[in-house]
Amino acid sequence: MLLLADVGGTKTALAVVDPARDLHRHLTELQVQSADFGSFNDMLEFVLAKVSYPIEYLAMGVPGPVADERVVGTNLPWEVDSRKVRARFGFKGVTLLNDLEAISSAIPLLTEHDVIALNDVPPKAGGSIAVVAPGTGLGEGYLTWDGKRYRAHPSEGGHANFGPDSHLQYELANWLWARYGHVSNERVCSGRGMPNLYQFLKEEKQMPEPAWLSQALLGVDDPTPIIVQEAMRPEGADPLCRATLELFVEILGAEAGDLALSLLATGGVYLAGGIPPRIVSELQRGGFMQAFRAKGRVQYVMEDIPVYVVLDPRIALLGVASRALETMTMDDQ
Repeated sequence: MLLLADVGGTKTALAVVDPARDLHRHLTELQVQSADFGSFNDMLEFVLAKVSYPIEYLAMGVPGPVADERVVGTNLPWEVDSRKVRARFGFKGVTLLNDLEAISSAIPLLTEHDVIALNDVPPKAGGSIAVVAPGTGLGEGYLTWDGKRYRAHPSEGGHANFGPDSHLQYELANWLWARYGHVSNERVCSGRGMPNLYQFLKEEKQMPEPAWLSQALLGVDDPTPIIVQEAMRPEGADPLCRATLELFVEILGAEAGDLALSLLATGGVYLAGGIPPRIVSELQRGGFMQAFRAKGRVQYVMEDIPVYVVLDPRIALLGVASRALETMTMDDQ
């Protein structure tokens, strides 16, 4: 059996599949809080004790750059070495991917039911594909056509410099620079970044925070779910949360557009990760696409690039499964 792991800064999703049958059919699913474990091996020991199937292969996507079969987690203090994992647990094979390479690997396997289109533009056959995935952090990846199939590539573009696109965003960048020095895209466009937008609007722009909201956020490890929930209330949405989410969406649109332009992603831009499926209605309001297209003289190029929101929360597991199957097939030849 094949054990799949989608390692995240907040949680790790796992599943068991039979590689000889359907990779979409999970025989067992588990989810653990990543912070509950001091290392990947500690987490893996816990999971294996709960799985009743004999595990021969492991495939995992981990946030961070993979080099020489090893990765040091981003937003997670884990070091994962696939060779050491294989030796310690006796697996026949271990597949280690960057988390966005894992997600990107699954894009060609998605169906029309797995995505929602934000514009009415058909993808160009063989065109490059961009993947932007705001979750705990901001992941980015892409796919290129080799003449026969799409091949996925990782990226660490989430840690590239934030490029402000309005007077408000320039103020935000300066406010963050005074606190952090380097202001990355992840600082403003991720689950960990959204509270920065909230604090900026509250402190620098002096938007009032109601007492009930202050109390709700008091002592919360992750304020982002509360901010999003209060921003998206059909009636009575909190103005500060609302402004935070609108700013987040504009920044996400601009960053997705930057990646699309860099890659000339006529095959499409896919918004994955934990946040986009939760804010689909906000992404459809218009602010995202307006920021996405706002590229000056080449706006006409952006108008020919399709944009999709990925709804399948198990996309990374599908991606690592498909890549592991390729490796297993090659080993058998």
